[in-house]
Amino acid sequence: MKLSFGYFMKDLHRYRKMMLTALILFAAGVIIGTAGAETIGRWVNPAIEQMQEHSQRLSESPSPEQGFFKFIFLNNAIKSVAVIFLGALFGVYPVLFLVMNGMVIGYLVSELGRQGEDVFHLIFYGLLPHGIIEIPAIIIAAGFGMQFGYMVLKWLGELGGAREEREKSVVWRGFLASAVRGAFWIVILLLLAAGIESVITYNLMK
Repeated sequence: MKLSFGYFMKDLHRYRKMMLTALILFAAGVIIGTAGAETIGRWVNPAIEQMQEHSQRLSESPSPEQGFFKFIFLNNAIKSVAVIFLGALFGVYPVLFLVMNGMVIGYLVSELGRQGEDVFHLIFYGLLPHGIIEIPAIIIAAGFGMQFGYMVLKWLGELGGAREEREKSVVWRGFLASAVRGAFWIVILLLLAAGIESVITYNLMK
């Protein structure tokens, strides 16, 4: 299997329609989270509070940067790889994952702005340094997951139609190679993003 970055970029071009769909779903989540912050906060706040408590414990540890790096990287990498392969369940999980993550970001920005925080500072210093890598990586992971779900549905349709083997259009070997290659490069990107977030973002937001 070829894991080169060039082949990864070709995969993104091959599945560009699903990648664009993933981007649109994420953006829709951000808009929903921003517009419906009051309603969404009821079920988002408990998870955010739990995350804040964990962040507080990490910041008080002897090596906070190292602790944040491990937590951020493992959390994002495990979820992103899972979202690719759980996409086989008809693409439902990647769609929910995208919309919910977008909603949380939209809600946080809206709520902090409402509380009088400097939204520009929050986005430019607290989100952009690592988010410019992390968010696209998450969107790409979900795009692969949604493509997986689409192919499963298409395969089942062709199976139900009892087509002859030569007439079937789903080529599993090629897609699974692309999915594994995608997972590899997404993990690399998230490793870089975690390093930026745990050192640069962490110190900028102190």
